[in-house]
Amino acid sequence: MTCHQLGGACDKELHANTFEEISEIGKQHGMEMFNENNVAHLNAMNKMRELIKTADSHVMKNWMKMKREEFNTLTDNE
Repeated sequence: MTCHQLGGACDKELHANTFEEISEIGKQHGMEMFNENNVAHLNAMNKMRELIKTADSHVMKNWMKMKREEFNTLTDNE
């Protein structure tokens, strides 16, 4: 999956065997971009924070389910 597919700001490809692994790799990439003060990634992080703050748990569960299904679709095709 790409950073963008995980809600990020770039097309960097992230590789993992499980959704849990890709989530962790995505977080690590996000922290690297945060530490570099990457404006595009900071904006994407702020959007995610707002989504988390304003959405109820049902919305976030659906978002995570959708991302997990997308990951599984991509890994099934490779």
